[in-house]
Amino acid sequence: MNDTLFNTDQEDLKAYYTQLEKKIVYHDHLYHGEDNPEISDAEYDLLRRELEELERKHPELKTEESPTQKVGARPSKGFTKITHAIPMLSLSNVFNEEELGEFLERIRRFLNLSPDKKIEIIAEPKIDGLSCSLRYEQGHLVQAATRGDGYVGEDITDNVKTIADIPHEIKGTIPDILEVRGEIYMRRDEFLALNKSLEDNDKPPFANPRNAAAGSIRQLDVEITKQRNLSFFGYALGETTESLGETQHDSRTQLKAWGFPQAEPSGLCSTLEDIMALYHDLETLRPDLPYEIDGVVYKINRLDWQERLGFVARAPRWATAHKFPAEKAVTILHDINIQVGRTGALTPVARLEPITVGGVVVSNATLHNANEIERKDVRIGDHVIIQRAGDVIPQVVEVVVEKRHTNASPFVFPQICPVCSSPAEREEGSVVFRCTGGMNCEAQAVERLKHFVSKGAFDIEGMGKKIVEQFWEKGLIKNPADIFTLEELHQDTLSSLEGWKELSLQNLFRAINDKRTIPFNRFIFGLGIRQVGDATAKRISSVYGDLETLQTEMEQAIDPDSDAFNELLNIDDIGPIVTHDLITFFNDQRNQGIVTQLNGHLTIQSYEAPIIGDSPLAGKTIVFTGSLEKMSRAEAKAKAESLGAKVSGSVSKKTDYVIAGTDSGSKAKKAQDLGVIILTESEWLEISY
Repeated sequence: MNDTLFNTDQEDLKAYYTQLEKKIVYHDHLYHGEDNPEISDAEYDLLRRELEELERKHPELKTEESPTQKVGARPSKGFTKITHAIPMLSLSNVFNEEELGEFLERIRRFLNLSPDKKIEIIAEPKIDGLSCSLRYEQGHLVQAATRGDGYVGEDITDNVKTIADIPHEIKGTIPDILEVRGEIYMRRDEFLALNKSLEDNDKPPFANPRNAAAGSIRQLDVEITKQRNLSFFGYALGETTESLGETQHDSRTQLKAWGFPQAEPSGLCSTLEDIMALYHDLETLRPDLPYEIDGVVYKINRLDWQERLGFVARAPRWATAHKFPAEKAVTILHDINIQVGRTGALTPVARLEPITVGGVVVSNATLHNANEIERKDVRIGDHVIIQRAGDVIPQVVEVVVEKRHTNASPFVFPQICPVCSSPAEREEGSVVFRCTGGMNCEAQAVERLKHFVSKGAFDIEGMGKKIVEQFWEKGLIKNPADIFTLEELHQDTLSSLEGWKELSLQNLFRAINDKRTIPFNRFIFGLGIRQVGDATAKRISSVYGDLETLQTEMEQAIDPDSDAFNELLNIDDIGPIVTHDLITFFNDQRNQGIVTQLNGHLTIQSYEAPIIGDSPLAGKTIVFTGSLEKMSRAEAKAKAESLGAKVSGSVSKKTDYVIAGTDSGSKAKKAQDLGVIILTESEWLEISY
């Protein structure tokens, strides 16, 4: 696998992101759908971690179709489909002690816990197997399903009944409905015996026990599954009509009493030091365990806290997996190239002697920015340590100084753009040099066009990276509005280009015309405004509602003393930097011209608040002010949004409710003046829980 480049300032990212996204979807299918992965679990984890890191630093890249929003893969056509009563989600990952500490601090902040309040964690070995859900009704096993895509799995009931660890019937007092979730796996000794048997019969062996377990349980011939001697750990619950206790430990104890084996050793920990000690113990024990593990799973022990914490995207807030470390390798840095992207950032990229790191061939790695090059004293010709784990992957970790040539000179970061020769400047407080050429810089202009047509923005099918570059070079498109005049002005020119026949042109024009009606938030995202990702675009669209209102407010917001400026600054999750970039964009004459042209070609749909069931908060605008005592601001916000409300940072005539905690100050006073309903924290809890 050839590695591509990571750019930390959202430059040259869309093409890279799309490639990474496709790569993960491909490996998801091989892993979950075919049980025949091409890469190791560690390599896959690194790919997904890279995607998550890209989306965290550049949220404008993330779409609803992102692999980070999904779990597993679609069920196979060879099995009946089963819809999970409660989704079977995946886990987030941490890779070191610092990230684990951050996970615990996020829990503390979300639950609004005091610094001295202990957070009890149950730590369990992370089994490298196949997730499975068992449904019992009146004590009888009636259904077993794979995780599938997290929402719909495969019916593997008959195959599961061949596993000796799984009870067909549970005796005693049990819930009417009990869904036990866990992992189907193959012991190491069974794996070795199976592979020997396959090889003796001139059949290809399995690459590892996980593949063997997954391939065995998904056999259409149940007799084959029966011969494979699979095992099962049942360590979690899905749908149940009764609680099994107050803690995760209580649930494990009860499941064990009913005959479901538990992965050991496990432990209850209440400090970061205790958790890390257990992690290192398991890392040491790993080679001696009878089954494969690839890390440790941490879960909040209290079930009521788990319920409050809830879920984000594809994973619970109350659990995470701590993977065992990835590999490092030493190679030679042959050159440092500078890339220029959509917002003008100059990003240094290390060109490496290709080296295998954890089974993946790495030939390029990020150097982040000029400060990082200087801090690590990276020079051309150096031997460098490459790592594919942690913060950004792949990355240059450090230089092997003792192998440095005596004539190696420090790298001089360019002060001009390598594409348009405009000055490159570093804003105060920033580590990034930016080309000042703006739309006059070809690199920026082309990358903005690529972003405009990309999946998360206008998503114009058939206008990929190469097509945009081709049309740019031919002078057919110079700004996004030009895309919507291609059919009218350039049909003859296009038909003369190689590869553009009548059918392909019809398909292209149809794809463009399909996007002449666009939701307001996708329009904003497509403009490629610095710092404005998909989530921020949705937030802006929900506050301003339509393009005309947004433009008017941004014109007024030039005055930092205006209500418009304060309204923008106080929008939840939008700070001074984003505020500056939005105001700058909409008051730039060139950008105003492009937006006006686009508006002439498009129907931009105004924002409509989602209606969620019969929630009294659906479509309402809510402002939280002051200090909440019974929950954190993050928990309150998450709850409001889950009920269909819009959370704003400032009070206006559009506000429906102000939730006033202690020391609520000016926002409560303004709400009172405007006649907005003010609720206490207790009143808020009554209508939201």
